Amino acid sequence: MNLMKTLKFSVTKRTLLFEAAVIWTFAGVMLLFRGGSMLEASSGFSWLKIIGCICGGVIFFVLVFLKISRKHVNRIINLHGDRHQLYEFFNPRSYLMMFGMISLGVFLRKTSIVPLASLSLAYITMGIPLLFSSFRFYHRWFYYLPEFEHTID
Repeated sequence: MNLMKTLKFSVTKRTLLFEAAVIWTFAGVMLLFRGGSMLEASSGFSWLKIIGCICGGVIFFVLVFLKISRKHVNRIINLHGDRHQLYEFFNPRSYLMMFGMISLGVFLRKTSIVPLASLSLAYITMGIPLLFSSFRFYHRWFYYLPEFEHTID
């Protein structure tokens, strides 16, 4: 038997939606946890800073991430065929953007170009829209009906 055929994992669109939800949840929670830890270590916990991060995260979610998550859900739902590769929950451009964002975050954290107190606030602010966006994927996964494939608002 061909090894490449054996290693190909094909999944349904519903599974791709769940994968995307888990990945976005993981990223959001990880940023919130890491940002909270860095905030505590650098300048101490402050409700005023947290409220500012929440407001910034919600604004960023509404202005940017609602559109991004909608595009990802629509792309998954409108994929041709019934089964797809395990990694197709993102397109190549999204993988590149994710790699760039992770690399930038690690670079800024390791080089101390941005003070830890400021970076922690950026992490928290970015974690919020990622986590909120994951809810769209969970919703579409839970209510996925293949016979009603179409774009969502």
